[in-house]
Amino acid sequence: MDRWPVAVGALPGGGGAWAGIARSGDGFHLVFGEGDVRWSSTAGGRQRADELLAVAAAYFQESLLPPSANLEATQADLGDLLRWLAGVETDAARGLRLQEAVDAIDDGLPADVVIRRLSLARSGSDTAEQADVVDLLVRRYHALRLRSRGEGAP
Repeated sequence: MDRWPVAVGALPGGGGAWAGIARSGDGFHLVFGEGDVRWSSTAGGRQRADELLAVAAAYFQESLLPPSANLEATQADLGDLLRWLAGVETDAARGLRLQEAVDAIDDGLPADVVIRRLSLARSGSDTAEQADVVDLLVRRYHALRLRSRGEGAP
């Protein structure tokens, strides 16, 4: 059974929307869901990596409310995501930071160690200045919903 997508957490606002990740043939993507509807980000390059780092940071910071148990992401899912990100990263320094985050997860280190390493990997990105990953995820969710209705670009 294909268990993807998985949810990292429920978005604020009480509407039942959640943020998570999906795995496909070309790697991982940020995904949102609400009821039976799913919106998958089509971002590429650095924006895709930044989105995925934001959702990973939200997971380890426990910034979002817990998602439905039947969709809940595991630490192994996030390890797979970060391992993939480290493997496709073209910036050597950022790739090293991502691999260090993977190592921290694999070694069972505390979440604050993983968070610190993710923060270092996010530094230097266009969205790194958006310290609040929840705000970033909520904005992406609304943009994807609008795009799916034909009301705007992501």
